Amino acid sequence: MQQIAPDRSHIGWIGTGVMGVSMCGHLLQAGYPVTVFSRTKAKAQPLLERGASWADSPLAVAEQSTVIITMVGFPRDVRDVYCGPAGILAGARPGSILIDMTTTEPALSQEIEAAASTRGLHAIDAPVSGGDVGAKNATLSIMVGGEHDTVERVRPLLERLGKKVIYQGGAGAGQHTKLCNQIVIAGTMVGVCESLLYGFKAGLDLMQMLESIQGGAAACWTLDNLAPRILQRNFDPGFFVEHFVKDMGIALDEAKRMNLALPGLTLVHGLYQRVQALGHGRRGTHALMLALEELSGTTGTTPR
Repeated sequence: MQQIAPDRSHIGWIGTGVMGVSMCGHLLQAGYPVTVFSRTKAKAQPLLERGASWADSPLAVAEQSTVIITMVGFPRDVRDVYCGPAGILAGARPGSILIDMTTTEPALSQEIEAAASTRGLHAIDAPVSGGDVGAKNATLSIMVGGEHDTVERVRPLLERLGKKVIYQGGAGAGQHTKLCNQIVIAGTMVGVCESLLYGFKAGLDLMQMLESIQGGAAACWTLDNLAPRILQRNFDPGFFVEHFVKDMGIALDEAKRMNLALPGLTLVHGLYQRVQALGHGRRGTHALMLALEELSGTTGTTPR
C-alpha cells in the first residue's frame, strides 16, 4: 500500500471558506502541489499567492489531480461538485482518491462512493470538528468512513490537517459520527449561553464565573473558545449558524428514519432557526445567545 506523499501526489482542493482556506494552506506548506477551485475566486486568492494553481471547475481540478478534497457548504453543493456535468466524477482519472470533508447526508456519501467505484475511483467521507481555530492550527478531529485501505493511503495527508484521525467504518460512517458530534455541540451550546444569561442576571462577574466552571465538570471546548467571544460581543463565524442548522436537520432526518426521538436536538434546532430568522445565519454558532437574549428581554445587555 503506497501512502500519499508530496513527491508523488497532486492535490485538488474545492471550497475555500472559513475553514477550507486554512486547511488547504497546510497542504501547501507541507509541499503538496495544489490546484484549487471555489465559486468565488477571490476567496482562493490567499492560496494562489502561496503557489496554488487555479482551475475553472471541479472537473478541471479533477483532471489535474490524484487526490481531490472537497470542503463545501450543503448537500446540494456536494452533489453538484461531484455529480454535475462539470463535476469531479466527470473529470477524475481512474485510481484517483476523492475525499469529501463537508458535513453532509450519510446516504449521499454512500451514493458518491458507489458512483466512484464504478469509474475505478476511491471515495471516502471525512467530516471534521474543531471550527476555524482547529482549521488554522491543524488540530481538527477528522472522522473517516470508506474503504479502510484507501483511508490508510491518505492518512499522512489527513494528519496534516488534524491531530485526531479516526476510522469509523464503511462509507457514510464518518458522516454519522459527525452528526453525533453536532448533537453534543447543540446541547452544550444551549447550556453555555443559558449559563452566561443566568450569571448576568445574578450580577456575577462573568469572566470570574467562567474561570471557576472551566476547571470543573462543566469544562469543555465551547466554554474555553466561544464563551469569551460571546462576552466580547464577537459573533464572527468559526462555523456558520446556517451550516449548523443544516447539520441538525440532517441528524433529525436520520433519527426519524431510525425511529428515534431526539427532543433535545429538536428544541435546539428550533432555537437556531430563530437565530436565522433574526438575520444571523452567517454568524458563528455562538450567536445562539442573540436569540436567547431576545427570549429573555435582555437583548444586547450581556457585558461587553
